[in-house]
Parts: sequence; structure tokens; C-alpha cells
Amino acid sequence: MNAKRILITGASGFIGSFLVEKALREGYETWAGVRKSSSREYLKDDRIQFLDLNFGDKDKLKEQLSDFKKKCGKFDYVVHNAGVTKCLDAEDFDKINFRYTANLIDALREVDAVPDKFVLMSSLSAFGVGDEENYTPIKITDTPNPNTAYGKSKLKAECYLRSMDDFPYIILRPTGVYGPREKDYFLMIKTVKSGFDVGAGFKPQHLTFIYVKDLVDAVFLGLKSELKNKAYFVADGDVYTDREYTQLVKQVIEKKHVVSLKVPLWILKAVSVLAESISRITKKPSTLNRDKYIIMKQRNWECDITPLVNDLGFTAKYNLKDGLTESVSWYKENGWL
Repeated sequence: MNAKRILITGASGFIGSFLVEKALREGYETWAGVRKSSSREYLKDDRIQFLDLNFGDKDKLKEQLSDFKKKCGKFDYVVHNAGVTKCLDAEDFDKINFRYTANLIDALREVDAVPDKFVLMSSLSAFGVGDEENYTPIKITDTPNPNTAYGKSKLKAECYLRSMDDFPYIILRPTGVYGPREKDYFLMIKTVKSGFDVGAGFKPQHLTFIYVKDLVDAVFLGLKSELKNKAYFVADGDVYTDREYTQLVKQVIEKKHVVSLKVPLWILKAVSVLAESISRITKKPSTLNRDKYIIMKQRNWECDITPLVNDLGFTAKYNLKDGLTESVSWYKENGWL
């Protein structure tokens, strides 16, 4: 029996590289959607086959997919993981996260190459602010109300996909994803290691996380499931306060003495605007920007994963401590920490 053929877009990134590794372990004929200019640092397995797709030009994309279909056949599965979490211009979120996704969906349909299952990597940010009065979890039945350019672009991509009745999809909305190779949470860990815990605002923050390997497992559960045209939040099922998160980081990196600093939100906002202005001059996206400020000031990131558990049988293998331990070990082994 021939191996199932899978396309993973955004394969050179943090999550994408883990998706590729999982696909190889599962015996898929694995195609990594990677631009020629992108790093292949984590894509060195000889079994990986590469495809450089032009998501920005739908006609060119149709031509590429049509040529591929003639030579190799269509993809059994597509995991659309490509996207951006920070940009120099807010308009780029819409262009890359929404328009490019729509182009891929349209191209697959128009060249008669619709896969058996299409998994869209969305985000909890597509739903916006959670209840900050009673800290109740966000549910899939809630009305999405994204408050960032990033979240709005993800929701637009979701809505476009959901409008396709003849397109078998699963949408996954992960909360904060961490693990080896990840850079944003790494900066927080590095800050704690340097002796400082910098918090945003004074009101308690409820955080949720998903370890990258658990997220990847959820993707493949979605691919293999008979279910289609469903959307799920993805988290490890636990809730942590911002203080509990810092305490776990301290414990894992064996840092006893840390100075805790609570930064007023107005100061954080000013710094974010300044950092964004500097990034426009340097032409390099900043980790801290106005979109990130909105995310950092959000107090409630709880989400209900009951549908994911009931429908797909998902169970996280890593709690936050175990995931941080494995991540920190990798950071140390690779000279990051």
C-alpha cells in the first residue's frame, strides 16, 4: 500500500518542523512547503521532499499545484501551518494569514486537488478577550471577538474556510505554544534566568499552554478522524496564574532569587509603541509591539477543550512543568541558555 501523501506549509518554522518530524515517524510521504529563502536547519532528514509554493499569486499557485498533481497526484492531507505572528505592518497579517490561506483553498478547489482532510492552524486569539470578571473559559459556542490584527486575520481565514461546504477541514485554535526551538517564551525564560520576572499589570492573569508535541498530536488526530468541518481549542487542560508560571520556570532552571517587577499597563503600552516604531526603522519585526501589548494585557486565556477531548480523544502528554523541563534542556544543549 502506498504511503499517504501530506503537505505541511510553514514547515521551516517552530511548529512546522515538529509536524514534519511527526509525519515522517508516521510513515507519510512528506512534502514540506518551504520558501527557498527559508532556513532548513530543522529539516535535514533525507526523506523530506520540498515544495516552494507561491501563496501570494493564486494563478501561479494553481499552476504549481496542477503541475504537481500531474507528476505525483494530489495530496491526501494538507496541514496549513504557514503564517505570521508579528509583522512590520498590520496589513501584512491580513495578507499572509487570510489572503494567502484563501488563495491556497481556492487553488486546491480549482485544480480539483481538494485533500481528504485540510487542517488549518488558527489561534485562540481568533476569539479575542475572555471573561475578565469571572474568569470563565472561552467556549467554541461563544461569539468570536478578536481584538488584535493577528486574531482578526486568523478569524477571517477560519470564516473563509468554513464557507466551503465541499472542503473537508479541521480548524485548530491553540493557546500559547511552547517547546524546543520556540523563541518568544524562550525570551521570558531567559529574562527569569537573568534574575527578573517582569509582569504586565497588577490584576491576576490566567494562562493556558500547549506543548508543541501535544499540539502536533492533536493535528494528526484531526487528520485521522472521520470527523470533518469542526473547530477546536487546543490546550493541555490546565490553567496557571502568571505567578505559577514564573515559579515553574524558576524551579526548572534552578533559579532561586528573582526580582519581581509589575509594569503598569500604560508603561508597557508606551514601550510597545516605541518598539514598533523602531522596528519600522530597522525593518525588523519586534517581539514587542501594539498587537503583542493587547495580548499581554489580556487577563483570561482559559479555554474549554472538552470538544477536542470528546471528539478526537485528545489527552496532553505534557503538563507545563514537564514541557518546560524538556524545553530548557534543549535550550541548554543547543547553546541558547
